[in-house]
Amino acid sequence: MGCLLGARLSPHADVTLVGTWPDQLRALAAGPLRVVEPDGAERRVPVRATGDLDAVAPVEVALIVTKTPKTAAAARGAARILKPGGLAISLQNGAGNREVLAGIVGDERAAVGVTTLGATTEGQPGLVIAGGTGPTTLAARFPGDPAVAALADLFRRAGLEVRVVEDASGAIWGKLAINAAINPLTALLGVRNGALLESGWARRMMAAAAREVAAVAAAQGIALPFDDPAAAAETVARRTAANVSSMLGDVRRGVPTEIDAICGAVVRAGEMHGVATPVNRTLHALVKALEDLYANRGL
Repeated sequence: MGCLLGARLSPHADVTLVGTWPDQLRALAAGPLRVVEPDGAERRVPVRATGDLDAVAPVEVALIVTKTPKTAAAARGAARILKPGGLAISLQNGAGNREVLAGIVGDERAAVGVTTLGATTEGQPGLVIAGGTGPTTLAARFPGDPAVAALADLFRRAGLEVRVVEDASGAIWGKLAINAAINPLTALLGVRNGALLESGWARRMMAAAAREVAAVAAAQGIALPFDDPAAAAETVARRTAANVSSMLGDVRRGVPTEIDAICGAVVRAGEMHGVATPVNRTLHALVKALEDLYANRGL
């Protein structure tokens, strides 16, 4: 996601990607980023990238798009480089990221949003494959928030669909329902998103996981952006049929997944509000077991 947003925003603003993947940093230093668009066309976009936080300080805005296990580390980096009145905004999967961010950069500098854009590198440095397209929702920290308004304007100039809202909870939990339905099953079954639709068993699991998320959201007074969470999950799986989900990518690389911030967050919120979440609990446990196995075996 960092590379995709860098490619989209760099022609319109002073943008630097900050990362820790050495092969990626070397590839971006050597030449333009290769961007494969949803229609298969390939573009080459020059982007700046560095592994040195001090080289980019101070900044007005820090977009946090890391995987959720790295949220705290990214927040500490943002705290180092943000101007006193700067904005750190999470566009990550799952729930609870803003709270982690605010605890490190300060509540007044933390914001949250959600994006339906999708991207993968498929492990190839210097390449990003654009996947899902759709709107990005940004939550203003207070009415008329100028920093969030300016970020939304930048997204629009880059040709991205964006809206600013007072409360992004509905969008966040809507995406959480989709992620809980698709990501763990693809990781456990080792298949791309669209393959889930080929099995009645998988489709029933998807539907049950998505409906549990909707029930937990309703218990919190959060309205999702769709009426039927199961149908919404299937629509996304169909639209992104060829995608390797981020969780499957993590499993293939043998690195920690975002399951704690997805199904784990649903389970925790369900416990707080008296809503049973047996499918999300099972998916969470199975993905955690898979993480244990490849960690213990050094895979």
